[in-house]
Formats: sequence, C-alpha cells, structure tokens
Amino acid sequence: MNILGHPSLAWIPSALYFLFFWREIRTYVLNSQQNQDSPQVSPESQWLLLPLLLLHGLILHESIFTPEGFIFGFAQALSMMSWIGVTFFWFESWYMPTRGIRAIVLFAAGICSLLPVIFPGHVLSARAIDDPWFRSHFIVANIAYGLLSLAALHAILMHWQDHHLHRPTHDKANSFFAKWGQRLPPLMTMEHILFRIIKVGFALLTLTVFSGLFFSQTLFGRALFWDHKTFFGILSWVMFAGLLVARWRSGLRGLTAIRWVLGSFGVLLLAYVGSRFVLEVLLQR
Repeated sequence: MNILGHPSLAWIPSALYFLFFWREIRTYVLNSQQNQDSPQVSPESQWLLLPLLLLHGLILHESIFTPEGFIFGFAQALSMMSWIGVTFFWFESWYMPTRGIRAIVLFAAGICSLLPVIFPGHVLSARAIDDPWFRSHFIVANIAYGLLSLAALHAILMHWQDHHLHRPTHDKANSFFAKWGQRLPPLMTMEHILFRIIKVGFALLTLTVFSGLFFSQTLFGRALFWDHKTFFGILSWVMFAGLLVARWRSGLRGLTAIRWVLGSFGVLLLAYVGSRFVLEVLLQR
C-alpha cells in the first residue's frame, strides 16, 4: 500500500486543522483586545491553509482507492465531508467575510479527519477500483454529501444567529459567543450562501442518485439494489427538491427553511454515514 494511504496518517491533517483553529481563536482574542478584529481572512492565512487541503485530499484519495480495493466507511465519509467544507470556505473567504464560520469548520474538520485512525473502514469492492466511471460517481456523490452537510452546519449557525439577535441586549453585551456572532456575515447574506450551497449540492445529488442505478451493477452484480441506502437517498433527494421548489414558488425562508434543510440532511445522513456507523461501530461488521 502507498504510505499515504495508511489510515494512521489521518492524524497529520487533524493536528494541522486544530492548529489553524487555535490560530483563529488566538488572532480573534488578540485583535478583540485591541478593537481591531476583522471578519475578513488574511491572504497569508489563506495560502498557509492550501497545502493542508492538498495533503488531506491526497491522504483521503490514497486511503480509499487502494491496491486492496475500494475502502470506505462512515469515518472516511465524515472526513471527506469536512475536507469539502474547508475547501468551499477557502474559496469563499477570498471575497466574503467568513472568518467566524471558517473557525467552526476548521474545528469540525479537525475532529472528522481524525476518525479514520480509529475506524479504518472495510473493503467494499475489489472490482470497482479500476472502473473510472465508478470513481467519477463516487467523487460526485461525496462532493454532493459534503456540500449538503455544509448546508446543514450553515443552517445550524443561522438558527443560532437568529436566536441570538432576539435576545435582550444586556444578556449578550459581554458574551464571548455574542462577540463571536458579530464575526458572522449578516443573516440575509448567510441565507443567500445557504441556498447557493444547496443548489449546487442538489444538482450533484441528482447526478448521484440517478447514476447510482448503473454502478449498483458494478458493486452488487444487479441493476438496482433496493435497500435502506437507496430508500433514504431517494427520499432525501425528494425533500431537497421540495425545499428548492418552495423557495422558488413562495420565497421560503427563516426558521421554516432551516428546519427543512436539517430534516432533509438528517435523512441523507441515514442513507450512508448513519448506516455505516451502525454496521461498523454498533454491530462490529
């Protein structure tokens, strides 16, 4: 096996993500004391993060597509989702004030990228590894899952932000979380970003769901493998489609939209990550 493909190396990007998170917190504290804090991410920090993204992506690729076959599990799925989330905000940070969101995403990536060390996954297929179409399907699927998981995190932040705005001023004047919330973009901007993420994620999820019909032949030897993964995958696609239609037809927004996003993502999570967690951790299979 390629040395980069060994699951134990996942601790390297995890440690570096936590280092970047600590750097964000330290910068925030120092600048707040001097009243110089800015929601913009510095170009220096952006360029320092780029090699980490490349390293994490390479380790993920080599640990999933191995000479032994296609290795995957809930830990690899969460690690890949976190990588996609950090990558998305790396691009967004060049032209939007995302510093408050970026720190949270870095912290989540530090946790998720470490999981493959504890749960290395299992060989799911030895045949699919050499199929370029399957690789394309897998990459598109995980970008879709990653973006929609990012949308869920974004929706949680919006819910907290909305709740915080309605709290009495005297309750939040000196709160650390209140000051941190001031680093987030305005709620209208957050909502705009949320639906932009969902639109791209839904387009890729559509490709994933319908192309999965062809790749079930590669993985399972039959045209359609109808199981809980297929059921929850299609159900989540229907729910996200309904969300976008409601947004287009009636301008759906606010807490109703946030709850819809979280419900749709919860179903999507059950489609693979949740089922793999039950099999690998609870049932030890």
